[in-house]
Amino acid sequence: MTNANQGLGIVLHFRLEIDQNLHIIYKECTHFYACDIHELALCFRVLRQDGHYVQESIFENILNKKGRLEDDPKVDVKVLLYEAFEIFLEDEETHDGVKEFMFDRLNELCSCRKSHQERVMMSTLAQPRHKTLRRLTSNRFISMIKIAGQENKEWFQSILGVAEIKSILLKSLVHEEMSQISKWWRELGLEKELRKIRNQPLKWYTWSREILQDPTLTEQRLDLTKPISLVYVKDDIFDVYGKLEELIIFTQVVERWDHKGLEKLPRYMKVCFEALDMITMEISMKICKSHGWNPTDSLRKSWASLCKAFLIEAKWFNSGYLPNTEEYMKNGVVSSGVHLVMLHVYFLLGEELTREKVELIESNPRIVSSAATILRLWDDLGSAKDENQDGADGSYIECYMNEYEGSTVDEARTHVFHKISKAWKCLNMECLNPSPFSRSFSKACLNIARTVPLMYKYNYDDDQRLLGLDKYLKSLM
Repeated sequence: MTNANQGLGIVLHFRLEIDQNLHIIYKECTHFYACDIHELALCFRVLRQDGHYVQESIFENILNKKGRLEDDPKVDVKVLLYEAFEIFLEDEETHDGVKEFMFDRLNELCSCRKSHQERVMMSTLAQPRHKTLRRLTSNRFISMIKIAGQENKEWFQSILGVAEIKSILLKSLVHEEMSQISKWWRELGLEKELRKIRNQPLKWYTWSREILQDPTLTEQRLDLTKPISLVYVKDDIFDVYGKLEELIIFTQVVERWDHKGLEKLPRYMKVCFEALDMITMEISMKICKSHGWNPTDSLRKSWASLCKAFLIEAKWFNSGYLPNTEEYMKNGVVSSGVHLVMLHVYFLLGEELTREKVELIESNPRIVSSAATILRLWDDLGSAKDENQDGADGSYIECYMNEYEGSTVDEARTHVFHKISKAWKCLNMECLNPSPFSRSFSKACLNIARTVPLMYKYNYDDDQRLLGLDKYLKSLM
């Protein structure tokens, strides 16, 4: 039942019952060794997804001395194992070979994609449930239930009814929130000053929608969309509009957070800083009023850090300098904007606001930096898909190929996927209990990482890949 609630994305409606059930299951996890492979994989995944630490050693009994599966399980069990292994942690590489073996076998079995079942399995390989937004996997979950012949079970029909009602209410809520964001963006007027910037308020809202999925957090989602929009605006200013000498002055203005120096800059930069100042003060006042903490200094410092990271990239591009991969990623984790966004999320949620926790979140902790690594690398994968690309955007792919002379694009991409996998293991580790951050914040960090593929790899066949962003937005409407 817990698995079904997760699969249909209605966990919030049964949080107390799920917590009670998982606590009981977790206390009995020493008995997992006696379970069959199906139960073993399911319990492991469900518990780890909820933050409970279950040792990977529970899988040892199903492996032979060579580290292979003792028996060749059915296809649906292979899928369960594959999805369970997606929640492995750092230093848990023991079963990576088994996971790769299952991926290859499933890919081989289903590559023809002739039947509905094979298409569902292929979708699982492309979109593992733990790393994908629930709304993109719920239909596949229903298909799996039907394949297993359980669609007529009374328990399933009951929770399916709840999911359908939730979907109707969600579409109404999303429509209202989208309308408010579109109105806010028009009234802000930045698109009139910067005609070449990305004018995508609904895309920016989608980030907020998926990071903060609780239906009760409308105000927080609307507030979060505003700094997200400015991350994109500033990225365009540094990449498209600004001359280097102007960008240096603009960054200094943001660091000092005053208008001194603005007179030397073009009007669009003045308007942009004024919008940044207004939005930061507006959000800070709300947080101070609601939660008794003034985050102004923290938010201003995060904007300064982002601008400095953008400026470093602008200097690299202007000078023709190509950094090594380590230098690129150290700066790229900041320029991704994830730390700034998650800092806003932390304050907007208003949970456990203490000096110690604020200093921790300001330091870009691993739970945030791992999600930023995932975004940075995914973004660069999308920008370097074409082998003929000249790499003018300074992507990680280009840095890798320059650092490792003679390497190919395919080798670089394989390396990037490996680094993304490592970042996910780090994120999984940081989301386990006990965590210095609240469950809501940990879930938000997972959700921003899950949203990344939707934003940076979406022009693919619907049967195999994630939905395109435009189609996804229409599905929400």
